[in-house]
Amino acid sequence: MRGASTKFAVAAAVAALTVGFVGVTASAAPDSTPADQAQEQQLGDYIASGLHGAPVVDSGSAGSGSACTSGSGAGSGNGSGDCYGGSGSSSGSSGGFASDTVGYGPPQTSFLGGFAYSLTSPDAAPPGTNDWNCKPSPEHPRPVVLVHGTWSNAYDAFSFMSQPIKDAGFCTFTFNFGRANPIEGGGVGSVLPGVNGTGYIQDSAKQLSTFVDRVLVATGSPDVDIVAHSQGGPMANWYAKYEGGAAKVQNLITLGATNHGTSLAGIGALGRAVNNLGIDILGFIEIPVGHAGIQQTIGSDFINKLNEGGDTASGVDYTVIGTRYDEITNPYDLTFLQAGPGATVNNVTLQDGCEQDVSDHLTMMYSPRALSIALHALDPTGHPNLACTFNPWLIGGGGQL
Repeated sequence: MRGASTKFAVAAAVAALTVGFVGVTASAAPDSTPADQAQEQQLGDYIASGLHGAPVVDSGSAGSGSACTSGSGAGSGNGSGDCYGGSGSSSGSSGGFASDTVGYGPPQTSFLGGFAYSLTSPDAAPPGTNDWNCKPSPEHPRPVVLVHGTWSNAYDAFSFMSQPIKDAGFCTFTFNFGRANPIEGGGVGSVLPGVNGTGYIQDSAKQLSTFVDRVLVATGSPDVDIVAHSQGGPMANWYAKYEGGAAKVQNLITLGATNHGTSLAGIGALGRAVNNLGIDILGFIEIPVGHAGIQQTIGSDFINKLNEGGDTASGVDYTVIGTRYDEITNPYDLTFLQAGPGATVNNVTLQDGCEQDVSDHLTMMYSPRALSIALHALDPTGHPNLACTFNPWLIGGGGQL
């Protein structure tokens, strides 16, 4: 068992690196003004309007040994399936893996509680998940797969939501993906406990594909529903669009998903602008944060390819949940999607009808309202009403610790 001083040191290291990555300080609390958001949107529009060249991604190349079609950025010749035309990223190689959870952690009511527990038990499953003998009922015929985000893990992302979803009658499963070490491009932060989701997102989508197939075999169900946080949203959508997932996913429910990239409070978008002028600043930043973090900035080839031809995959019903106080998926409305042929989209702002919920990017996973929206999307008849409680920024847990 780690001592208290070790736990504090690790927590401080994670906090420091995360703050450095997203460019967020205490001043980014929920009093962000419309003017701030307008400036960030303007910068995002500037980047998306043409500074970045045409995508050079081979859509079938993720993890398959294919190289970029041009340029010398990250992935050139390494089979990553994400290139930057020589101006996006130059560090690391492709690699990484997914892993099963080990044991179970307790239910949590706050993000801080879930995060603290995961420091000493980074592979724990959130409660109610991964009963491989579970068989879906006629009332709830599809198992639910829970997908965490960048620098996260199954437990700290879902230790609040997982048991209620299980208690609602769903077979519920989760895993840890994108486990890439620094040599594989996972970034220096990948050595910290519980840090996953740092490898190439296309590789993680293949890992999700393998896991979904395992769930389908175990449960006998023809398809699944997915609840995904942050990077998990675009990663699951890549799976749906480019890895055959559309035929296996009915509902894709995302929370704070970086579906159209993020400005990272303007810093990521500014870095993209500098990169597109020929200075590989994002390649330098990628060294600490990993491939996946850079892939999620506005104007990356991954984001361009992900949304090429439309935001959605035919046959999938999307519920997209955003929070106005999201300091990572920023501006927050970049998470929202437009429905293409054969798909439906319900874009939901967490604060509409519930201003007292001031959840940020991480604490929205501990929001009773966000949970009720997810349950409503999974089973609108059984869960017709939405909760509305105070959920504090940074802490989470509906005011409970």
